[in-house]
Amino acid sequence: MRIIHTSDWHLGRSFHGAGLLDAQVAYLDHLVDVVRQEKVGAVLVSGDIYDRALPAPATVAALDEAVVRLLDAGAQVVLSSGNHDSATRLGFGSRVLERAGLHIRTSLDGIGRPVDLGGAAVYPLPYLEPSVVAPALDAAPTHAGVLRAAMTRVRADAASRPTPTIVMAHAFVTGATTSDSERDIAVGGVAAVPRAVFAGMTYAALGHIHRPMELADGVRYSGSPVAMSFSEAGQVKSSVLLDLQDGQVRTELIEAPVHRPIARLRGVLADLLADPALTQHEDAWCEVVLTDPMRPPAAMEQVRRRFPHTLTLGFAQAATPIDRRSYAERVDGRDDLDLCCDFTEHVRGGVAATDAERAVWAAAFERGRAARDAGADEGAARATSGDRGVA
Repeated sequence: MRIIHTSDWHLGRSFHGAGLLDAQVAYLDHLVDVVRQEKVGAVLVSGDIYDRALPAPATVAALDEAVVRLLDAGAQVVLSSGNHDSATRLGFGSRVLERAGLHIRTSLDGIGRPVDLGGAAVYPLPYLEPSVVAPALDAAPTHAGVLRAAMTRVRADAASRPTPTIVMAHAFVTGATTSDSERDIAVGGVAAVPRAVFAGMTYAALGHIHRPMELADGVRYSGSPVAMSFSEAGQVKSSVLLDLQDGQVRTELIEAPVHRPIARLRGVLADLLADPALTQHEDAWCEVVLTDPMRPPAAMEQVRRRFPHTLTLGFAQAATPIDRRSYAERVDGRDDLDLCCDFTEHVRGGVAATDAERAVWAAAFERGRAARDAGADEGAARATSGDRGVA
């Protein structure tokens, strides 16, 4: 039997203001093709189907279209809710839909009740918020505690089944490496769940972490099929194809299509605009960090002339040492020209005034002195004229 493991679709997500729905739909089209070509019997989606509890109508329509096509291609579809999903909304109509081959598990009632695929028993676990479900599961109010309690129910049922057992879970499991695009489900490490929680299962189909990785034999994150942060640059997104034979599972990664690549660029603006090696990134979503000693004018406009899909622009100027002397100490014995040139250097992040700029300042001071001298002479002339009138 062949099964696809995927997760973290986050339908409706945006990426620094750029909508991802077109990229997500392209992945769903690819997934339908894989199901047909590989004769896949089931598609497992381990949480975070949607990106928000109230998805937009176009997002709901995209999921509806994808599920219909997957069912028509001959696969059963198993969805479990993640921390981004509304369990109540996602689970609406699940008992009716199950008759058509769409199995949606979002509540505690379904824990321990498998989806029987004939060649495997699949146990979908929804995202379990400890503060909400711990009393009902008679568990410690931690992520590890509620998952241990849920797995107790799973093992009680699996003990009587001769077929391979697959558990779906949406959690942060010890050993996983996060990306910038996951939402924290706890702080201080209390979200971590030991891999041993899933001991005894043929395969653990995990969701929540967007980076694809295998934590142990048969314990794997599929990762998100679409990149959602620049920290995911360089990752190869994929789905996991499970081949179950004689109680054993063999896995193969099926690379996902790249709707638009992402790139992180760093350097001096002139170099970035001229470097021929960067041609490959001209159609990518770009994060650009400029290291020019002085911020170039209209930097984003210049960057986007070559990299039109730049989404973020940052500046990384060299730090200057902190002068802890008082202002009086710093200006003592210095002339006005040096002080103004120091000001120019300060506001430009440490770039010293050029000879031409010093000349401009010097000319300004000279004109100022000339104006003051002329004013003083005029005042003296008026005073002298007044004295003569009185005499």
